[in-house]
Amino acid sequence: MIRRPFPAVFFACAALAALVAFAHADPKVLYERASAYSTIVVTEEAPGVRVLRFGRDGVRQSVVKLGDPDYLVLPYARVALVGLALSAEPRRFLVVGLGGGTLPTFLRKYYPNAAIDVVDIDPEVVDVAKKFFDFREDELMNAHVDDGRRFIEKLRDPYDVIFLDAFGADSIPPHLTTREFLQAVRRAVTPDGVVVGNLWGRSANPLYDSIVRTYQEVFDELFILDVRGAGNEILLALPRQQPLNQDGLVQLARKVSAARRFPFDLGDPAKFGFLDARAKNHRGRVLQDRAPEQRKKECLRDTASSVYWRRSLQSC
Repeated sequence: MIRRPFPAVFFACAALAALVAFAHADPKVLYERASAYSTIVVTEEAPGVRVLRFGRDGVRQSVVKLGDPDYLVLPYARVALVGLALSAEPRRFLVVGLGGGTLPTFLRKYYPNAAIDVVDIDPEVVDVAKKFFDFREDELMNAHVDDGRRFIEKLRDPYDVIFLDAFGADSIPPHLTTREFLQAVRRAVTPDGVVVGNLWGRSANPLYDSIVRTYQEVFDELFILDVRGAGNEILLALPRQQPLNQDGLVQLARKVSAARRFPFDLGDPAKFGFLDARAKNHRGRVLQDRAPEQRKKECLRDTASSVYWRRSLQSC
């Protein structure tokens, strides 16, 4: 006798089949538009999960699950948050580079009384973050349309934690890598604060060693965390001497995530690829601002003539 499948099993199988089909389907393009700096593309790759790219074939700049600030699917985000362990009680945050608003939205949830400023050079990115990624400003969280360097150079009140997360399609804007810029960043962070820099690692970044060398020139302590399997590295720069080994950083990170009740142990990403970068990196040169013509030549050489950076303020 042929038995009919039990309804619950049938519907479970149907739901699983639909999920598999969705996962293998092409992402749904919700938005695509060329701005003055890049082509902004927003896709939905699962129900409620949206991705920001610069260009159809660009890397994922942000992945956001609507209504869930804890959804940190890009590995670099959790590693960047390790920097919170190096600021005792941060009350003021600055995030340079908005993207889909992943970092500031997470910070807003777990630091509800802190002031959070976010800066992005592209007004279209800010608009897209609000329309498609549920980024919301409030009395304590504000988005500013400005060049990150210009914003920092104008600052009067320092921040406890500064995240430098400005990326275009392929790299960091050159004018956000120089000694002069990082000196302005150092002036913009409190003496017991921390600067967190996100950059591509050596294999994908011809300026990697020079960027690290420039951070070493400006800050008193530098720690580097590798982002497992992602190609990113996170720089933790301090305007003071605070020697730490890996175990010390892990312990501080775990205390923060436990005290703030993060949904993950912040000590875990602090374990992987830790490097005390006090010893100068002699494989790179100190990056400096140049006269316009010289800067243009170096910029075009180092960034392979990226259209995004040629249009960016103070860059090529």
